[in-house]
This record gives sequence, structure tokens and C-alpha cells, in this order.
Amino acid sequence: MRIRATVAAVTGALALSALVIPAAQADSQGATSLDRPSAAERFGATSAKSGFSAAAAAPFTISGVSVNAGKDVVVGTTAAKTFNVSVTATHASGIADAYMDLWHGTDVEEGLDGYLPPNQDAATCTASSATTSTCKLTITATPGLNSDTGIGDLYANALAGTWHVTVAVLSTDGEIYSNDFYKTQKVQRLSKLTVNAAPEPVVKGKTITVTGKLTRADWETKKYVGLSGQSVGLQFRKASSNTYTSVKGIKSTTGGALKTTVKASVDGFHRFSYKGIASTAAVTTAGDYVDVK
Repeated sequence: MRIRATVAAVTGALALSALVIPAAQADSQGATSLDRPSAAERFGATSAKSGFSAAAAAPFTISGVSVNAGKDVVVGTTAAKTFNVSVTATHASGIADAYMDLWHGTDVEEGLDGYLPPNQDAATCTASSATTSTCKLTITATPGLNSDTGIGDLYANALAGTWHVTVAVLSTDGEIYSNDFYKTQKVQRLSKLTVNAAPEPVVKGKTITVTGKLTRADWETKKYVGLSGQSVGLQFRKASSNTYTSVKGIKSTTGGALKTTVKASVDGFHRFSYKGIASTAAVTTAGDYVDVK
């Protein structure tokens, strides 16, 4: 069961605050609020033992925090992206549960505009000793505004970029470690890139025109849109080689269009490569082969 169902069920009892999306985003997406429980509420415990300072966290040792196996979370236009998160924790009494989420904004109390909670109500914790366990959860990010809550939704393109990762752990004797700023994580819009080298075959010394298009996911319209003004590299690999080398850099123009020319020298493969930006994932095309006569 998704945590959003849990939040809805306990909102009245715990008086969770409804954090409204900033007007600039809400105007285009509709009124959306995010209900996010504290670590204590998530564990069904009193907040009196929550550890929010370095001193309070001293009884715990936190290590091995992983989000999506260390890779950026990249989401397209329609398919939901489910990824693994985990934490290894140590406490003298042992580890009972753990919680992780991703959130976007300046602060979890005020300024929260994106929230990706875990799918499970409790983590799966595997003990490696009497005091240490590794706890695992999954999180799902879905493009577009798919519910009245917006929880778990990438409802606005402005959400692409850097997110904060919350890590919380519950010890067997009821102590809580919680850090809403444990680390950061990139959540990016999926990009696509095409390439076509022509004519083929071509006479040696003649001009080869290489064209393509750079697009990226628009989470609001659930379509791919052209991405202009981006640096894209043209690379070449001889038919007799396994290694691509850089030929030149160009900029994408209106609608993400790419076009450049090179002189035909030997048989080989031409491709475009885009390094990406904070909001948009990197992408490289397959090579397009040209036979040089």
C-alpha cells in the first residue's frame, strides 16, 4: 500500500499540515497539497525521542544510504519509475524499521512542493548482527498530475533537478534518528536524441550532412518537446575501430534541431552525444554508418 493512503487515513488523528504548492505552479496545475508525515508519525511513535541534531543522533550509526543504486532518477512522459532505496543502520538495541523519501523545495515545513514517499508502510530490514540491519524500500515517481494530492507525482517541469533525501531509523527500544537533509538526489527529465548521416554511400572527400533532434520529456503535457540552445557533440568511429572520437561541438536550434557537416574520409559511424544538465538526462545515439567509396 502506498504511504499516501496511510497519510490520508491518519491526517485527522495526527493533524498533519497541508502544504500548498506555490501559486506559480498551482495556477497551471490546479490546487494541489502535499501531506507529509514526520518520522515520528511514520513510525507511530512519540516525537520526544526523535534525533534531529548530531548529538541526538549519536546512539545511531548510519551508513550505506543508497538511492537508485547511485544513479540519477530519470522519468519519461508516461511510464512510472520505481526505484530502490536502502539504509544500513546500527543501534545498541537493534533496528526495528527505517523510512526514506525524496522531497523537493526549500524546507519540509514550509516551501515543500514535491514529495515522493515509499511504497511500503514498513521497510524490509535484514539484520547482519544483533545491532546492525540493512533496511530496504521502493519509491515510485509518476510523470504528470495523477491525483488530487500530487503525492508521488512529477506534476511540474520545475520539479526536475535536485531533490533532498530523508533518512529516518527506528531502534528496537524506540529511539528515532531522522535527517531531512541526509543527501541530495537528481530527478531528471528523460531526453531523446536522433542522428542521420547522409548521403550513403558517399564519395571520399565529399560532404556528409549529419542531422538529428534533441527532445526531452514534458511532465506537464506528457509529451516530448524540442530542447534548443544545448551543446551536443558529434563523434565518429572508424569501421575498423571500437572507439569513438570527438569531431566537433554544435548547438541545438529551434525545436531541438541539429545539423552539421563533415568531409567523408573512411567508412565509419557518426553519432551525437549530449551530456545533459541538472534537469535533463544525458543521452547518446547509436552510430549511423556511412560507406565511403
